Amino acid sequence: MRHHPSVAIAAALFAATLPMGSTLAQQAAEAGTATATVTAPADFFKQSPGSDYYLANYSEYEAYLKRLAGETDRMKLVDIGKTAEGRTQWMAVVSSPANLARLDEYRDIAQKLAKAEGVDEAEAHRLAARGKVVVWIDAGLHATETVTSQGQIQIIHRMLSQSDPETLRMLDDCIILFAHDNPDGMELVSNWYMRHADPAKREYATLPRLYQKYVGHDNNRDSFMAAMPETENVNRVLFRQWYPQIVYNQHQTGPEGMVVFVPPFRDPFNFNYDPIVMAMLNEVGFAMHSRLIAEGKAGSGTRSAAPYSTWHNGMERSVSYFHNSIGLLTEIIGGPTPTKIPLVPATQLPRSDEMMPIAPRAWHLQDSLDYQWTLNRAVIDYASRNRERLLFNIWRMGANSIEKGSRDSWTMTPTKVQRLADAAPLDQKDARPGSAKKVDPALYTALTQRPEERDPRAYVIPAGQADMPTAVAFLNALIKNGVDVEQAAAPFTAGGKTYPAGSYIVRTAQAYRPHILDMFEPQDHPHDAEYPGGPPKAPYDITGYTLAYQMGIGFDRILDGIEGTFARVPDLLSPPPGRIEGQGKAGWIVGHETNNSFILTNRLLKAGAKPAWIDAPVTANGHALRPGAIWIPASPRATPVIERAVRELGLVAIASDRAPEAGLLPLKPVRIGLVDRYGGLMSAGWTRWLLEQFEFDFRPVYPRRLEAGNLARDFDVILFTDGALPPKGAWGTDRAGKQPSEQDTPPEYRAMLGTLSDERIAPAIDGFIRGGGTVVAIGNAGRFTDLLSVPLAPALVRQVGGERKALDTKGFYIPGSILRARVDNRQPLGYGLPEAVDIFFNRSQTFAPAPGATDYGKVAWFEDRNPLRSGWAIGEERLAGTIAVADIGLGRGKLFLMGPEVAQRAQSHGTFKFLFNGLLYGPAAAEAKR
Repeated sequence: MRHHPSVAIAAALFAATLPMGSTLAQQAAEAGTATATVTAPADFFKQSPGSDYYLANYSEYEAYLKRLAGETDRMKLVDIGKTAEGRTQWMAVVSSPANLARLDEYRDIAQKLAKAEGVDEAEAHRLAARGKVVVWIDAGLHATETVTSQGQIQIIHRMLSQSDPETLRMLDDCIILFAHDNPDGMELVSNWYMRHADPAKREYATLPRLYQKYVGHDNNRDSFMAAMPETENVNRVLFRQWYPQIVYNQHQTGPEGMVVFVPPFRDPFNFNYDPIVMAMLNEVGFAMHSRLIAEGKAGSGTRSAAPYSTWHNGMERSVSYFHNSIGLLTEIIGGPTPTKIPLVPATQLPRSDEMMPIAPRAWHLQDSLDYQWTLNRAVIDYASRNRERLLFNIWRMGANSIEKGSRDSWTMTPTKVQRLADAAPLDQKDARPGSAKKVDPALYTALTQRPEERDPRAYVIPAGQADMPTAVAFLNALIKNGVDVEQAAAPFTAGGKTYPAGSYIVRTAQAYRPHILDMFEPQDHPHDAEYPGGPPKAPYDITGYTLAYQMGIGFDRILDGIEGTFARVPDLLSPPPGRIEGQGKAGWIVGHETNNSFILTNRLLKAGAKPAWIDAPVTANGHALRPGAIWIPASPRATPVIERAVRELGLVAIASDRAPEAGLLPLKPVRIGLVDRYGGLMSAGWTRWLLEQFEFDFRPVYPRRLEAGNLARDFDVILFTDGALPPKGAWGTDRAGKQPSEQDTPPEYRAMLGTLSDERIAPAIDGFIRGGGTVVAIGNAGRFTDLLSVPLAPALVRQVGGERKALDTKGFYIPGSILRARVDNRQPLGYGLPEAVDIFFNRSQTFAPAPGATDYGKVAWFEDRNPLRSGWAIGEERLAGTIAVADIGLGRGKLFLMGPEVAQRAQSHGTFKFLFNGLLYGPAAAEAKR
């Protein structure tokens, strides 16, 4: 049996430190299973993980974990849930045998300290003294970042097999949760890489599909929504079961000319979370750097070495900050194919953000794994040496949140700071030249602590709102993140308003207050320029994402105390049961306001029923319904569908004794083609998941089939998500991945090959629409306005050398924010939406008509000069009067333009209806023209 050479060295060093009268064997026995009984990776896998040109897959990784679980008493293997493809997601709990025997006790301590509820300071100190620090270390979230998964195999083995003093101390002080974030992706990537017998041909740049079934790389943008099963599994461990004080999320690739990015991060810093978490994050980060440097491992960078910040809540390590956990991210270079570190002159001079530069050199996978081992050890060592402080401080942060949520409090924001900056300066006759502006201290309270701007003590989500099932989906996103939600058993009054029984209450006097505020309150991103007066510095991901706004939830901010008969919700919620009202026998009427009405419609169509949209307001059984209400004629096929829907979907169906007198638009089953490409398009993947949730029938369609024409043979609707039509000019830059040759592509993937060309796609789509087809174009797929003869053109453009280009970012820049748009909900594309809606806008386009243009409908538009609701906007006044969503008639068919991303990351439930309406309305309108 082969062993890592450091094991023998560590054993010798350990022997020298033993107490008098002890033996190495005795100490090893107390520490757990002896090294010799734990199978080394080199003795289990086809090759040793870390070898050049080799990747172990998840099936092999899983089998190895099971082998280890039967060989050691330092590890317990835990099933944390199933993946999107049905694999088991395993977590290896590693600690000393004594700690593993008391896991439930230590988990209870971690929960009490993290939640802080009913725990005073003295009790917190007692619990911290008894408890063990919990450290989460994961691998493989982004499956092509192969270092992390291969490295975890070595790290787990070494933590189970080494018995040096440091390892034993770590095992005694810590409970380490080694988890894999993306089993499906590891299986796909490793198998694809290893498919060639010739090592020189191995690569994973030409993967045929996304490495998470639906969303690929965006699996690390799902943390606050937890839509994907893997995210839900991880969040359950982090925020509902184990409450780790440190969450270490490992990634690659590192900065050019360096080896690894290690925290701290650059600003901006989200002002909702407790500053303790950032202070301790900086401590851990520099402990990681110092250990690398002490071991002679050069090339680590921090802060300005990479674009990562701590603003956005959607990533695994960043969502942790809003739960009082220290979230760590490292980005390392390397992979199974050897490479070289390039010479980048700018990285060669030592500085505070790159203390020990590295010279150019050859680089192998094992080099990266050696760095990863050091980084893991640094994190665990920090946790061990600061055990009580970490445990106590997670309580302190939770207690701080509870205290702030129980009294009047204010959050400082860039807007408030700007008020101070705009105030008249104090008389500074004796001030030194260049000294900072000072203002009257009395203005602090007057300008930053206005009574109406207090942080809420609670939020109320009233029962009976127009789309209650979506409100429940929002509450479930909070619950998946460990937030406590209560429900009223009786009517109550708060803030001068009476709420019905069944309403939900989310108090801010709880440990996860930062997360709650971040989900309900607008993000106020600071103006972040490259230099004073310069262009904006791109944020890391997006700047405005308030989930309550995106989902269109009705809620009230309660600024004072709230009392009533409330019960805490024990687990995830189901929509409250709907009902059938009335005794009519002619059919049923269902409002269009509930997103779940589309599930009902799709079930009815599949059952052979004949639903239709009512084109005018209608009153039924005392309910005033807006245009778009669904009429379902009574039939044996419709009855069981309606009865099941009101039970499961939270819908109200009004039984009517006669058909509506208003006009009807009969709906028909639709054949949807969802445009995708070889390698997978994330926006299409999110939409695929969304269509499945709402039970739309669809199939993916790829460039070769699209360009072949005769599309009406297979499709009624073709859906282009953002990026599906390769962007150019004012629409952005295409980022299509590499494709293999036809001969090197397995037969099952060959139909995916190809790239859309303007010359071939334009006539194919033009003919499809004019013949009665429907095209839905979201985001930069709106470039069809450049390819087809239509009455609208992009509005946010400038002319450069005779070509249309995007506006200069110094004058217009909205990098992922939420804006307020107006909606004409009398038009079929706007049915069910309110007259004003919050819409996600990420460097998007809007539209303007040509002079005298006709045959288009302005469905949603920006009316105000200040539409920003959450995030960051420069030049937002340029949007006033431009069109966000349009309905264009072209021959017998329809082109629906949706400039903003109305279904972004499956979060923006409040604007899903634009998409869903388009999928059903276009074919129905074409059928009506026959």
